[in-house]
Amino acid sequence: MTRTAESGEAEAFSRAAVAVFRLNGRFTAALDRLALASGLSAARWQILSTVTDESLSVSAVARRVGTTRQSVQRIADLLVRQGLAIYLENPAHRRAKLLTATEQGAAAKREIDSCLAELARQLCEGLGGEEEVHRTAEVLRGLSGALSSIGSDDSA
Repeated sequence: MTRTAESGEAEAFSRAAVAVFRLNGRFTAALDRLALASGLSAARWQILSTVTDESLSVSAVARRVGTTRQSVQRIADLLVRQGLAIYLENPAHRRAKLLTATEQGAAAKREIDSCLAELARQLCEGLGGEEEVHRTAEVLRGLSGALSSIGSDDSA
């Protein structure tokens, strides 16, 4: 591969990375606005959503959402203090408790999810339809998978 091609690839990847970071910031801001009425933040909604249908250890939640165990632990403790989640005994591991949503937490998640449905409708309309949203999601999943497969630490 020539130096020019490598430089073009690096530039394209850099632009993609900046676009993804910007997108993450915009998604986070939109979710923060939606979740505020329920006393949540985007980060709290993300963790609560992960444990609404399935009880998981904090480490398992961190792997699913792609962040550190310490960050999830801090948010999990806040959700428990708010009465939106509880810790359960973990039959597979004495010290690693399972986090699960309470009924109040599940209700808060449902409320935010209904607001998200309107945001999703607007985004689909803005992107040119549901098919384009699916295509975009596939491209993003592909990028994430490619980064994961070349040895980046997905759980950090």
